[in-house]
Amino acid sequence: MKLTKEEQEILDSVENGEWRRIPDFQREAVRYQEAARATLRKNRRVNIRMTERDLIHFQKAAVREGLPYQTMISSILHKYINGRLVEQ
Repeated sequence: MKLTKEEQEILDSVENGEWRRIPDFQREAVRYQEAARATLRKNRRVNIRMTERDLIHFQKAAVREGLPYQTMISSILHKYINGRLVEQ
């Protein structure tokens, strides 16, 4: 199988031991699995209005988490209605 230059660089980096498992990998894996499941289960579209400032904050947070912002908003709403999102 022929790898692209970028794929080969990644493979070389992994083989050179430059990659490390993230802290608390199991918890993070479960979190991303839940987000993926929630994304796949969508069957209704909802439009909401929010301030541009709030939307920008959602978009920035989603980038940090590596998720589409719509998925992040959906996940937050899902956690809230199921009692898993609590105020600190």
